[in-house]
Amino acid sequence: MENGSVYNETTEPEAKPARRRSFGCTLRHLPGWRLPAKAVQALFSFVAVFCEEIVEDCSNCGGLYFFEFTSCSAFLLSLLVLCVYCTDVYETLGEEKIEKL
Repeated sequence: MENGSVYNETTEPEAKPARRRSFGCTLRHLPGWRLPAKAVQALFSFVAVFCEEIVEDCSNCGGLYFFEFTSCSAFLLSLLVLCVYCTDVYETLGEEKIEKL
């Protein structure tokens, strides 16, 4: 009995968890026309930010500052939407939390 022939291993080896790529790209959550629309939105808002930065002098800058704020916000938010919907962050956070956001 001391040689171990009587006793066998009683536990099963642990199954390795499925390995997920960090920030793997997936296009499942923006099907059809939604992905190109978000990409065009990000591109146009970036062009707006770039065009606003070209202006050197202005006599009444209030409207220009508002345009800068809105175009920069639109660019950053459209990039955030693309990052969330086109990566594994969507599955990580869960659909319920994404809808709440």
